[in-house]
Amino acid sequence: MDLATLNALKPSEFTQAADGYRATSDMAAASKDHLDNVVAAGMRGSLSGEAMDAALAELKKLAANFHYTQIECGLASTALNGFAHDMDVARRKLVSALGDAEALKFAVGADGSVTYPAGQSRNSVELPPPGGTVAAGAAPQAPGPLAPGGQSALARLSLDPNPNPHRAEAIALADRIAAALKEATEADAKWEPKIRALKADDDLTVSAHDLADAQSDAAGVREAGRGYLDSIGGPPKDATPVQNADWWKGLSPQEQEAYLSLHPDLVGKLDGLPAEVRDEANRIVLDEKQAEYRIRLDAIPKPPAKEWTILMTLAGGSRIHTDEWMDWDRKYGDDYRHLTDSLKGMDAIGKRFDATGTEGLPEAYLLGFSPEGHGRAIVATGNPDTAQHQAVYVPGTGSDLDGVGGNINRMTDLWRETNQASPGVSVSTITWLGYDAPQDPVKDAPFEHYAYDGAPAYRQFMDGLDASHSGSGEPHRTAIGHSYGTTLIGAAAEKGDLNADDVIFAGSPGVKVGSAEQMDVPKGHVWNEEADGDKVPDIGRYGHGGSQWRFGGGTFVIPSDDLFGANQMNTHAEGSGPNDHKKSEGHSEYWSPGSTALKNQALVVVGRYGDVTAPQ
Repeated sequence: MDLATLNALKPSEFTQAADGYRATSDMAAASKDHLDNVVAAGMRGSLSGEAMDAALAELKKLAANFHYTQIECGLASTALNGFAHDMDVARRKLVSALGDAEALKFAVGADGSVTYPAGQSRNSVELPPPGGTVAAGAAPQAPGPLAPGGQSALARLSLDPNPNPHRAEAIALADRIAAALKEATEADAKWEPKIRALKADDDLTVSAHDLADAQSDAAGVREAGRGYLDSIGGPPKDATPVQNADWWKGLSPQEQEAYLSLHPDLVGKLDGLPAEVRDEANRIVLDEKQAEYRIRLDAIPKPPAKEWTILMTLAGGSRIHTDEWMDWDRKYGDDYRHLTDSLKGMDAIGKRFDATGTEGLPEAYLLGFSPEGHGRAIVATGNPDTAQHQAVYVPGTGSDLDGVGGNINRMTDLWRETNQASPGVSVSTITWLGYDAPQDPVKDAPFEHYAYDGAPAYRQFMDGLDASHSGSGEPHRTAIGHSYGTTLIGAAAEKGDLNADDVIFAGSPGVKVGSAEQMDVPKGHVWNEEADGDKVPDIGRYGHGGSQWRFGGGTFVIPSDDLFGANQMNTHAEGSGPNDHKKSEGHSEYWSPGSTALKNQALVVVGRYGDVTAPQ
């Protein structure tokens, strides 16, 4: 990088190229969405058969190509903008130094050296101080090499009884020119390999290795683009959803692209941002993590075919693990199980995407995702930003990414039931696995910290639905909990604002408070279901039941107690015809399709309270 090159550089040419890549990325994203939510969804809603299945498989491959194009072109756009930003900073410094040199009538050489004129004589006897040339980067800087008197070169200049006053100015200008050239050289060297790495395979198959490469590309651009991102500024620390929304709205399209490309994990979890933005970000994370996990799983040796053997003792035979399996399990078991379970959950999320259009099912939005630990997944059926009615469901004990498919299906079935109850009404049903649920019903579920630890995130999410809502009027919002999920909702209401209009409990072991009046919703808007044969409520009350001492009542009160004050909903069969509703039994049938329990939940979600049936 020399002076002429930097001076002639036009950063705008790179930003214009970045705009082109961003336009291509946006085109690819729109094409993918059109294929998934219009073409494929329309086919599922009106066609069936082997030919349709084959066509859908091809469309899915095409959509994957568009998504990969979206990711890579977004990275190219951001990389070019980052490069232009860094080079523009260096060029502005150079142009400023050249302008100052011109104003002083100093000559600047092609190598960055600065030539200054002779000074003026102090009298008619002395000769004027001679002019000279200072090489770029060669000027002494304090503290520099010491002169015989122990002074730096600059210090000697200042003490010279008759120095040329232009020399110090020339030294400063030469330093500025050298610093600008050095900064530009470093930026060029930093960005060149990152931009050159943005290549795609010469085929139309988007493999796991392609997506892993895209993840690596993003890491490289992210590393090089730290200064660029710093110039944009990130979201406020510990921000409210409204503050998150304001930050996002304040970004230009290219700045939004930068954060979507380089920090999709951050964008995807910011409550208050539009659902479409979070979905776009989280689908990038999902695809890249799915690819990464598949590659990691393929690298692990398969478990030994024979896992068990019989150990014979005097007392008889017992089944034990083989030595080969135990050795494999010590080396690979934990990783193998985590990867396998996580991929199962990712596949379940993908199946929900692929179900759009089936029986009128609206598009899905991935509002949160992480495979770390037991995993996180927040999946909406229908766009919550435009919905008239929103339902946010919290699953209970044992919930993790491995089993998220069942919890997604519950909200899919609830959406279908709401569509039957109020056809044409806009509804979004959301599975919120946004906390560490207790995993063991005996060792974990009796403890309350899972609920109190997860409650702030739930409240933040509910507030975020308000901040991002763009539909007409205020949405009607229902909080739904199952089992330990009801305990979390109770903890959320106890410690802060729940931001809900209705609350539905199903199979609740207790909600930490002893009265419906403490649930932070209007009076008469707490609803409860307890099916025959569900033993969890009576067992759990001694760990999570609330107290009514302040109301003159007792302790260990749960929502199914009359004392609690909730509206009890029927879970028994209603009618005997083919279109009537069936009974729910036990702890896990509250969302069974065709059940009375599911029908009553749907009626609450759409606000048809007068049609909700109570137990007989």
